[in-house]
Amino acid sequence: MRNRHPATLGLIIAVIAAASFGMSGAFIKPLLESGWSPVAAVTARVLIGGVVLLPFALVAVRGRWATVWRGRWRLLGMALVGVAGTQVLYFAAIQRIPVSTGILVEYLAPVLLVAVAWARTRKAPRAVVVAGSVVAVAGLILVVSPGGAGALDPLGLILAVLAMVGCAGFYLIAARPSDGLPPVVLASGGLLLGGLALGVVGATGLLPVTVSFADVPLFGSPTAWWVPLLVVGVVATAIAYATSITATELLGSRLASFTGLLEVVAATFYAWLLLGEALSPLQLLGGVLILGGIALVRADTGEPAGRSARRIQSRSRETTFR
Repeated sequence: MRNRHPATLGLIIAVIAAASFGMSGAFIKPLLESGWSPVAAVTARVLIGGVVLLPFALVAVRGRWATVWRGRWRLLGMALVGVAGTQVLYFAAIQRIPVSTGILVEYLAPVLLVAVAWARTRKAPRAVVVAGSVVAVAGLILVVSPGGAGALDPLGLILAVLAMVGCAGFYLIAARPSDGLPPVVLASGGLLLGGLALGVVGATGLLPVTVSFADVPLFGSPTAWWVPLLVVGVVATAIAYATSITATELLGSRLASFTGLLEVVAATFYAWLLLGEALSPLQLLGGVLILGGIALVRADTGEPAGRSARRIQSRSRETTFR
């Protein structure tokens, strides 16, 4: 079944990735409110995620270290761009502009990927892709609901745009031909190296690093600080990155990035479920529009992701007959 329907499998895995990524906000927020700085929380989560995936990565490699060496630049790119760079830029941005605005700018990454493909191939995207982009962005705006924020800090906007570029870079790196490097190895290596890079950033004092070991409120009662951190590290980081990279290899960067918009919908749902933050009718409508935008982009039969999925299908068959 997997080999016959790689794109369908990719969409299922991408939805799992978005649902996993979306958990981070609801579980990290109590830590931030108790005294954790964003960089400290992110560094801890990516290192936990990398360590959790490490045994699976070692089993997947099975001593084929030449494969890891061939993929060293992809690993480094994932660590510095997909993990550390994007997160640091985003958190630096939201120190100057509203969080909702920062999220909105960062998650314009799918539109950036469409524009880059247009510029690189000099071939205009199909009408269905343009329509899907417009509908998905409209839904994103409704879900985020930035509202009136007054004058925005120019540097904050620049940092948010750079975070958007980093988010797009994550999908491009994840979609590159694996050359035998298993997705779990790319995820674990990227998280561990990214965590070390974030540690270096914290050590330089560029962004503050503070932690607190006090209990935090969770599910209406005091909970040990390590419980939400462990949930975020295992589910919203280890599982999320491994599944997102796997889905992107199957779907290609464009469709995977649009499906990744579901993370914003999932985060809003978890905030309602765990933190009691109300969902407005406009946010629910926004979620529906995002789904509609994804469906339109998926309907483009000329999507290069189809070729990517078939290429992976072919590699899977070759591996089966070895």
